[in-house]
Amino acid sequence: MHPASPPDVLRPINGRAIVAAAALGLNALAAMASAVVGVQRLVLIGDLMAEPESVDVAEVEATDSVATAVAMVQYVAYVVAIVTFLIWLFRARRNAEPLAMWPHRRAMPWLIFGWVVPVVCWWFPKQIMDDIWASSKPGGLGLAHNFGEAQRSGLVWAWWLSWLGAVWGSKLVSNGLHPTDELESIRQAVLVGTVTDALLVVAAVLAAMVVLQISRFQEARRSVAVQQAVIAG
Repeated sequence: MHPASPPDVLRPINGRAIVAAAALGLNALAAMASAVVGVQRLVLIGDLMAEPESVDVAEVEATDSVATAVAMVQYVAYVVAIVTFLIWLFRARRNAEPLAMWPHRRAMPWLIFGWVVPVVCWWFPKQIMDDIWASSKPGGLGLAHNFGEAQRSGLVWAWWLSWLGAVWGSKLVSNGLHPTDELESIRQAVLVGTVTDALLVVAAVLAAMVVLQISRFQEARRSVAVQQAVIAG
C-alpha cells in the first residue's frame, strides 16, 4: 500500500465528459435509426417470404439504400464516440490514480489495448472502469484492502453487459448465419443486427451515464480540494 497523493492534483474533467457524453448520445441516435431501418427491412423480408408478388422491388432497393446510408452515419458516429470516450477515459484514470490507496490493477496502455487484445478484452475494460469508479467515488473503497474487494457499481455492470451483448451480436452478423434458405439467412442476419443496434443504444446511453457520474465524483472532490487550498492560503 502507498499513501494517496493529495486530491489537489486532480485536473478538470467536465469538458471532456460533456463532449464524450454528447458523442455517445449521437452514437445512440445513429444506432436507434439503424434499428428502425432494421425493423422495416424485417417487415419487407417477411412479406417477401409470404407473398413475393406483393412487394415492390423498388421499395426493397430503397430500403437497402437507406440502410447503407444509415450504416455509414452510424460508423462515423461510432468512431467519434470511441475517440472522445478514450480521451475522457485517460483523464479520468489520471485523476483516479492519486485518489486510490493502491496502484490500479491495469497499467495505462491497457486503456487502449484492453479493448482489442483477444480474451482479455472481455473483462479488462470493465476492470479498469471499476477501479476508476471505486477510486473516484467518495468512500468507494470502503473497508476494502485492494481493488478486487471494492464494491462494484450496478451502473457499470449494466453498461458492460449491454456492451458485451452488442459485441457478440456484431460477431454473429459478421461471421454469417447459415440456414438453408437465402431469404431466411438475410432475415436472421437483419434480426440479429437489429437486436445488436438496440443493445448499442442501451450501451451508449449507459456509457454516457457512467462518464457523467464518474466526472461528477471527481469534480466534487476537486472542488473540495480547491476550497481547502483557498482556506489554507
